[in-house]
Amino acid sequence: MKEITPEEANKALKEQAENVERKDLEKVLEKEQKIEDRFRNNSSLTGYFAKSKSMFSLIKDYWNGNYRQVPWKTIAAVTGALLYVLMPLDLIPDFIPVAGYLDDAGVIAACLTLVNDDLVTYEKWKAFEK
Repeated sequence: MKEITPEEANKALKEQAENVERKDLEKVLEKEQKIEDRFRNNSSLTGYFAKSKSMFSLIKDYWNGNYRQVPWKTIAAVTGALLYVLMPLDLIPDFIPVAGYLDDAGVIAACLTLVNDDLVTYEKWKAFEK
C-alpha cells in the first residue's frame, strides 16, 4: 500500500492553496455536507472530523465578514485542503480501498500543522463570541 510522505502532502497542499480564489470558498461551503461525509465515512479521515468543523466554521465566518483577523494564506490553505478531500483523483485516487484517503489525511494533517496557531486563535474567538 502506497503511503504519502509529509513532503508530498505539503507539496499537494501548497499547490492547492496557491490556486485558491474567493469563488473556491463558496464552492467549499456549498459542498460542506459532501466533504463532511468523507471525514465521517473514511477511517483515514475520521480523526480529523472535529477539526474539519472548525475549518468550515472559520471559512464561514471569513466569508460572512465576521472574522477577518486571519491571513489570506490560512484561508487559502484551509480551503485548499478541504477541496483536496473532495477531489476523487489526487495523489492516491479515492477509489482505491483504504489507501485512497491516506493522501487526503496527509494533506489535512499538513494543513493543520501550517494553520494551527491561526485556527486556535479563531477557536478562542469563536468560544468568546457565543
